[in-house]
Amino acid sequence: MLDLNLFENHGIKPSITRIKIYEYLLNHDHPTVDEIYQELKPELPTLSKTTVYNVLSLFHEKALVSTLVLNHKEQRYEINHQPHTHFECIRCGNVYDMPYVQIDYRSIAQDGFEYVNHDFVVKGVCATCKQE
Repeated sequence: MLDLNLFENHGIKPSITRIKIYEYLLNHDHPTVDEIYQELKPELPTLSKTTVYNVLSLFHEKALVSTLVLNHKEQRYEINHQPHTHFECIRCGNVYDMPYVQIDYRSIAQDGFEYVNHDFVVKGVCATCKQE
């Protein structure tokens, strides 16, 4: 069960919709807006994709969720704030958390760039698809 103090500590007023979306994120890895909408729509009949997007934007703004953009178009959401790498299966499209890959960014600074952060996605075939 979600501790509502989490929302209050991040300056978010709890609502049924916000609670249900956050609980969904707790139980599903890297969902899209559409996946969240399709799953919660039967339970929340007045839910719209715009509402899902707006709630996720609020969560991101308040540092409750992180976003992952794949293929420069598909945005996914996650609660895992620990440093980690992502693995995207090129067959099924599932995204998995993998151990963090440390990269030496000193050469970037030497070239005059300033490092802020990175999203690292490894692409390949997941174990399930490999067995099929």
